[in-house]
Amino acid sequence: MKTTTIAKASLQPPSREPARKPDTAVVKKGLFQSAATLVMLFFGILMVVPFLWMISTSFKTPAEVFQYPIKWIPADLRWDHHIKVWTGDNSFVHYYLNSLKVSIISTAGATFLSAFAAYGFARIYFKGRNALFMIYLSMMMVPPQVLFVPKFLMFDWAGIYNTHLALILPGLFTIFGVFMMRQFFLSVPYEISESAFIDGAGHFRIFFQLVLPLAKPALATLAIIDFSWHWNDYENALVFLIDDSLYTVPLGLQNFILENTVDYNGMMAAATAGIIPMIIVFLLGQRFIVQGISNTAVKG
Repeated sequence: MKTTTIAKASLQPPSREPARKPDTAVVKKGLFQSAATLVMLFFGILMVVPFLWMISTSFKTPAEVFQYPIKWIPADLRWDHHIKVWTGDNSFVHYYLNSLKVSIISTAGATFLSAFAAYGFARIYFKGRNALFMIYLSMMMVPPQVLFVPKFLMFDWAGIYNTHLALILPGLFTIFGVFMMRQFFLSVPYEISESAFIDGAGHFRIFFQLVLPLAKPALATLAIIDFSWHWNDYENALVFLIDDSLYTVPLGLQNFILENTVDYNGMMAAATAGIIPMIIVFLLGQRFIVQGISNTAVKG
């Protein structure tokens, strides 16, 4: 009896389950991600267009600058504008060196001092710590232009007006950098510090040997942001520098504004050369940022 039943069951065709319909939530999520990607791609292209126009204009003739429709690739590439930037009467070599001097010293000092102060606000408890940090943070709401007159009087009294120290010394301190590094140090487990304290380590040893090596991604990010601030700083250089020999790259671009016209080709060639250090700094710091993101994902 059982054998007959099994034989009949084996002769019956296998039942076919209906095909499952794709999950509606998964489809909606995929469509949303695709739409978001297209929107971000569109805005990304919009941001790149002025950059491409700048490079294209640096190789054009003056008559082709405002030609419409835009001719993105000139028929005859003119290299004389780029050569003039480096070998002309107002060579950009000393402007470049001045900007590198101010930016590198300010960025290195601001990165270290921000991390040092942030460690105190994040890992060392003292009375009134949070109140002091809020007062310090509230200074971000003060417009920098309001401080020009007090800084001018103070620098003139100290004898550093019309020197690079007038740009370097204020650049060593950044409120945003302290805030950013403090937020990172708060995410570091306290067990690391407690273990070091048990082994007899002090705050300086913990900061330099334990916490600071973990902060490479945050330090690289802060260094990139701070370097771009100092490299593109125009207002402070305009107010506190007088001698042409002390000018930075943003002030050097004024040399292309002539009495009756503007040398757009030369200005775009100088601006194209001016972005090279920022690209190099980003490429150097990107490795630490990606490494930090990968380590965070692995530790999960």
